[in-house]
Parts: sequence; structure tokens; C-alpha cells
Amino acid sequence: MEAVAVAAGLAASSAAPIPGNEARRYALRRAIHRIEKGLISRPRRPVFAADYIEEAVDAYCAGVGTCDADAQGRLQTWAHDVLEAYFAAVGSHPAVDRARARFDASPASARDQVDPVRPYTVRTGPLAVTIDGMLEMAVRRRSVRHYLPKPVPREVVDKALVVAGYSPSACNRQPFVFRVFDDPALVRKVASIPMGTAGFYEGFPGVAVIVGQLRAFRNPRDRHLIYIDGSLAAMSFVYGLESQGVSSCCINWPEIAEKEEQMAQALGLAADERPVMLVSFGYADPTAMVPYSQKKPLSELRSYNK
Repeated sequence: MEAVAVAAGLAASSAAPIPGNEARRYALRRAIHRIEKGLISRPRRPVFAADYIEEAVDAYCAGVGTCDADAQGRLQTWAHDVLEAYFAAVGSHPAVDRARARFDASPASARDQVDPVRPYTVRTGPLAVTIDGMLEMAVRRRSVRHYLPKPVPREVVDKALVVAGYSPSACNRQPFVFRVFDDPALVRKVASIPMGTAGFYEGFPGVAVIVGQLRAFRNPRDRHLIYIDGSLAAMSFVYGLESQGVSSCCINWPEIAEKEEQMAQALGLAADERPVMLVSFGYADPTAMVPYSQKKPLSELRSYNK
């Protein structure tokens, strides 16, 4: 199952960089992030990214004129500003010079913005959230399986998803999407598919399916990043909900052919898309009980220099 999805992802990722091509956007995200890392390097090399700068500019230029959608526009803005900073900093090289000429000739190369979105000095100083506050939320967060029959406003869910979007991701590709369901019939349909939800999925006010997209990768070695990056985002989503008084439950997704087929049909998944996990959410029934779920003590969790 995974092998088939990986093959489909590789085929999609090698497609021509046409406007609107999602694989192209993933390639552009990775290339621009790699350039950012070169810009912040100490010491910075006089010439870097020569082996992929032309591909990055090709992907950028393919998106010029397709900025009507907010997501695409944000990506193009980021790519433009980082490329502009790159060409201002890098020395001469045949590949760099060719890419520079193409970038300069792009209709968007003269974009004017007061606050460019490019590498900046790290922000430090105290936060409103303290470690004690984080610990309190982590301790309070439990896997709640019984909720009040009360819908969660979409603006609440969206705020938690914005938090999830800031989770770390390999080369900033973010190879996942959250498929959120709050229609009662659809929630029951989707939540009944994974194992372990029998007997309580009928009461979910909402459920999110984190779906990984293997079209983000050009090498099979990266196939597990959808699970790593998707899970990092899922935990941020859970904390984003918890901070707003919304409870949740992470639902495991085992690799079972029958279940994979059911979910693919229910969500209309593409060949390269795979479920990472599900998260149910809602306002907890105050009479509901949760498992104590004793956690490992610090002494079992960590070691230093060993």
C-alpha cells in the first residue's frame, strides 16, 4: 500500500512545473527553504545553491500570474523575496547568472512590499506562555472520548489549525492537509472507519483526518516524512484546541488494506495520499471519565551524553 502511494507520489513530483501543479509548489517550498538556510549560514559561502537555483526559479516563474488564491500568493511572495535576497548576496556562477537573468525578467520581480518575507534575526525574550503553563495544559489534556452534543465553531478549529501550520516540517514542505468534518453524518461515516472507535464515534461533534501527500518528495527515502511532519502538526492542533477549551482524542491509523480502501473512498484520496491519523474533537461532557494513563517519569524518558 505504501509502496504504491510512494510510486504515485514520485510520478506526481516529477511532473512538469505547470501553474497550479501542487507538486511544483512542494518543490518550490523546499527549494526556497534550502536557499534560506544558505542565507543564514555562518560563514555564508560566496556561491551556494548553484545546483538547484535554476529549478527554483523555473518553479517560481511557473507560478507568476497565479496569485489569485491566498495560499499560492503567499508562497509566491515568500519565494520572490527570498530569491531577491539570494541574488543580492550570491556571487557569479553560470547557473546563478542564468537564473538571475530569468528572475529579473519575471513580471513579478519588481514586487513592492514594505515588510519582505525573508530570513530575519531570531526573536527572543519572554513569552506570555510559561513552561509552567505549558505543563499545566499538557497534564490537563487527556484523550476525551465523550463530548457534549454541541458543535465547535469553525473559527475555533481554524485558530487551532493556524497553530498547527507553524509546526516544524522537513524543508518546510508541510506534506499534509487536514480534512475536517463537522457534518454529523459525515463525521459518523469517517470516524467509524479506523479501529478503536467502536461504541463512541457516534458522539463526535467533529473529526479531522491528517492526510499525507507523497507528491511532496522525489526520493523514496523521504516517504516517512508525511508521518513525522503530520504528527508534529497534529500535536500542535490538539494543543491549539485544548488552549481554547476544546477536548480531543488522537486516533491511531494502522496499515490495513481494507481500512485504507475505505478511507480512500470516503475522502476521495489521490493515489499518493495516505491517512496519517485522525483527531476527534469537541466540548467534553463534564460527566465523562478519562483513563489515568500513567506516563513515563523523566528518568525513563531521557539520558544525557549516553
